[in-house]
Amino acid sequence: MLFLNHHSEINWKARYRYSGALLAVLLFFLSANGQQHGLMSLIQPVQLDSLIELSKRPAFNKIEGFRIQIFMESGNMAVNHAQETIATFNNAFPDIPAYLSFGQPYYRVRVGNFRTRLEAESQLRYIAMTYPKAFVIKETIEPPALYPSTINNTGP
Repeated sequence: MLFLNHHSEINWKARYRYSGALLAVLLFFLSANGQQHGLMSLIQPVQLDSLIELSKRPAFNKIEGFRIQIFMESGNMAVNHAQETIATFNNAFPDIPAYLSFGQPYYRVRVGNFRTRLEAESQLRYIAMTYPKAFVIKETIEPPALYPSTINNTGP
């Protein structure tokens, strides 16, 4: 005769849990034993590589900062005047990048990539000598390098 009582049912459940845990530990050690130590294979989708490359582009690394606006005009000849302004600016200030933007109905030329307003204001003093209507504006910028890339790392 088979009699099951409340205690034998609990015992059976406890044994089942214990054997399941033992089996999981045994499988872990068996799978770990077959692997080579120190080597790891990473399987990733091809799209991930292209996303990583895209994230290295400057457009994905923009931050809030400041620029100096030196030109704003609307009309039929505005884009030509803006391009002339950029060429003139690049000759006068070759180390400061210039950007052409369009916001209906104006073409604008803004220059520099300044992290702080203080940096922008210090450059404004020099730029305003050539462009007296220039002013500082908050904008999304491409962050300038923290350390110049022209540092000579030749060593001793």
